[in-house]
Amino acid sequence: MNTPLTLENMDSETKKNLNSWLEGAYDEKTKGEIQTLLKENPQEAVDAFYKTLTFGTGGMRGVMGVGTNRMNLYTIKSATQGLANYILKQTPSEEQHSVFIGFDSRHHSQEFAETAAKVLAANNIHVYLCQDLRPTPLISFGCRFKKCTAAIMITASHNPPEYNGYKVYWSDGGQVLPPHDIGIVDEVKEITDLTQVKELETLESSFIELVEEEIDDAYLEAIASLQLYPHENKAKGNELSIVYTSLHGTGISLAPRALSMWGFKNLSFVDKQIIPNGDFPTARYPNPEEKAALSEGIKVLEEKQADLLIATDPDADRVGIVVRHNNESVILTGNQVACILLEHICEALKQQNKLNHDSAFVKTIVTTELFKKIVEHYEATCFDVLTGFKYIAEKIHEWEQTNQYQYVFGGEESYGYLMGTFSRDKDAILSSALICQMALKAKLEGKTCVDLLQELYKKYGIFWNKLQSINFEESKEGQEEMKNAMARLREARLQNILEIPVVRIDDYLSSEAYHLNDKTTEHLNLPKSDVLVYWLETGSKIMVRPSGTEPKVKIYCEVVHTPSSIEEGETEADKKAVDLLKAMESFLKTPS
Repeated sequence: MNTPLTLENMDSETKKNLNSWLEGAYDEKTKGEIQTLLKENPQEAVDAFYKTLTFGTGGMRGVMGVGTNRMNLYTIKSATQGLANYILKQTPSEEQHSVFIGFDSRHHSQEFAETAAKVLAANNIHVYLCQDLRPTPLISFGCRFKKCTAAIMITASHNPPEYNGYKVYWSDGGQVLPPHDIGIVDEVKEITDLTQVKELETLESSFIELVEEEIDDAYLEAIASLQLYPHENKAKGNELSIVYTSLHGTGISLAPRALSMWGFKNLSFVDKQIIPNGDFPTARYPNPEEKAALSEGIKVLEEKQADLLIATDPDADRVGIVVRHNNESVILTGNQVACILLEHICEALKQQNKLNHDSAFVKTIVTTELFKKIVEHYEATCFDVLTGFKYIAEKIHEWEQTNQYQYVFGGEESYGYLMGTFSRDKDAILSSALICQMALKAKLEGKTCVDLLQELYKKYGIFWNKLQSINFEESKEGQEEMKNAMARLREARLQNILEIPVVRIDDYLSSEAYHLNDKTTEHLNLPKSDVLVYWLETGSKIMVRPSGTEPKVKIYCEVVHTPSSIEEGETEADKKAVDLLKAMESFLKTPS
């Protein structure tokens, strides 16, 4: 018979965290909620207190509620005081330190942002606080525009309504990387008592400056300079019929203005989804990767017989599209959009004599290899980085210091793209405008974006990608189960998958690539990360990695195929990918 779980028999770390809240200077309502959890759902109390939220690939992100492992006013205060302490230890510039803060449409986002502002201001750090919700890329841009030491964006991106998050950017506008992320986490760990947190009572302070229009205008003017066909956009933009949805998020604040400035004014909206709403009533998973999230937009696309549906996620850093092709609504994947955009950009720059060997393009290791093939075709240079757009931003920053390469465009399979260097995070506002520019050019040539994709397949071969996620519980046990599954996979060192020989395994945790044919190894020149990549004899690849922000293991599969018919080739490649994913999922789910 199992012993009932109580505060007394919880592990020491959980008990320590719980007692610190029960005995500390926390409000009585919070303490009451903790006592209720202990009485009615002790396992949920463990999940809420067994660890402290840390920074992953997307920053600090979690379910809202009481606890050290939850997003709430107290974890926001502790994180911000830690950030303030870290900032104040940095060498001061001629001007005082400052931080730019933005927030999305989620519940408590504005409250969290204002709380962070009050903590920073109490530490004599100047704050530029957005008056209303704004997209993530604008916060990255604002950090650079105002020459801030750091920036904060309160968002949980495309997660369900119960989540929120806290993304930190450094002075270059990119998300924090070592040593800054580690330094900030260390400072946060030092905040063990609320008495260590400084906070103003109100926003009425000379250290807090509300901003909006100035940043909006500067951003829109900056991205307008990235147009590849500005005259055609202005003259012919109305010929492209566009439907836009912000999925109840921040995109509505800037996307329509950006599209209009570029010349794309023939714009309809998904009325049910353009009102910001943290409940996301028409899309519980407000992710443009999810077909269900696009269903309302597809209805409008078909009613209007428009050319294109554009959907941005709640913080407007990711964008998905649906294309009307041969009277059907075709959803394109993140990899597919990345590649047709890349070809569009490379072709234009080549024609304008603006492309050379120093022109640099960046993709994440989970992004399709077709991306690299396109870059190499145009005799430019392609770089791989770890998953997470902060690593693309890191490359931009590195080349600014060395002048070795000129960053042009970067993309990742999860619907994130960035052209130019005005922002240092994926930018769905700019990408939406680029997509419209590409779709207009295609339409003027009697084509759609689907035609552009098929032309790529004819030119380079089919690179077919599928993603499978294995979900685990948002709990201590779930995290352990996920960790054990990855350990089993490493130990097995698979020789073949579905009888297809594995020729190489890249293990980014050990920083080694294992060649199975001659049993040799080589060093991988990327930071350590819990990622395994299996390169198959057929040229296909399978990649396995735990998510940095969610309790799931993601399996990415890419099948490379050279068919006689594109349509038949896509069907064959899709079947092979499904079979490979099932095989890998079965292995991960089967305990040794």
